[in-house]
Amino acid sequence: MTLDPPAPAGGRVGSPRGAGSLDGMIGTAAPAVRSWRRAIDDLVAGWNQRELWGHLGWQDIRQRYRRSILGPIWITISMAVTAVALGVLYAGLFGNDLSVQLPYVLVGFIVWAFISGCIGEGSDVFTANEGLIRHLPAPLSVHVYRLLWRQILFFAHNLIVYVVMFLFFPQHLGWASLTAFPAFALLVINGAWVALLLGIVTTRFRDLAPITQSIVQLLFFLTPIVWIYSDLVNSPHSATASRARLVEFNPLLHFMEIIRAPMLGEPQHLRHWVVVLAITVAGWVVTMEALRRYRARVSYWV
Repeated sequence: MTLDPPAPAGGRVGSPRGAGSLDGMIGTAAPAVRSWRRAIDDLVAGWNQRELWGHLGWQDIRQRYRRSILGPIWITISMAVTAVALGVLYAGLFGNDLSVQLPYVLVGFIVWAFISGCIGEGSDVFTANEGLIRHLPAPLSVHVYRLLWRQILFFAHNLIVYVVMFLFFPQHLGWASLTAFPAFALLVINGAWVALLLGIVTTRFRDLAPITQSIVQLLFFLTPIVWIYSDLVNSPHSATASRARLVEFNPLLHFMEIIRAPMLGEPQHLRHWVVVLAITVAGWVVTMEALRRYRARVSYWV
């Protein structure tokens, strides 16, 4: 009687060592490639359905202000009143000229409304559309595009305040002010990954939605919206100046400055653009990984 030699560890009888593990690696790599492709296809397919999310975003605004005469202009009026009140208050507190403080605050409020809208509404972008996700066979990104389109429309309405501001406080704009357009494009691109990532995470962990809302309120005070960052950094008091420099670690500072500076005709700093571009790349890498892994589970979590 003869005994067959033992099979090599990690392989099969009659096969080279490691062939079994190689087959396993190929088998696991194929689904990973498919999941990446499906994640990308979701974004592309959602973008191709522009008529759908464009109509839904416009209907959101019409439904919200269905019986209102001024419609979304009420948001603009409310924001303008708050910005003027805080601009007058902080101009007196810091001893700044009203022609400097008030435009700074007004533009800050316009940009902040877009940023906070993407973060706040992004945290429940999927849970708020539970019925559509369950019954409408559409890519997940459709709901994110819908949110972004709605925020862009609000931003356009709020620009009325920016135009009126020029009547009272003319700004010296130059060709460099045109960089406000690519700056806003970067805001939209980052708003997309923020809403998509937060939407996936908060759909799985519902307690994160109210936490996100609280963090947004806190960031309003930590971001130079109503107080002028350069004044505090250049303060003669060393303690105040050193504390003000800590705001550089707040990523929203850089997003705010790349668009507010050109809108006010102020000089721009390269470091703000570098930080924003780095955050854009890193944010989309993390978001695409989350979309690859959990895209198919969102419909079960909502």
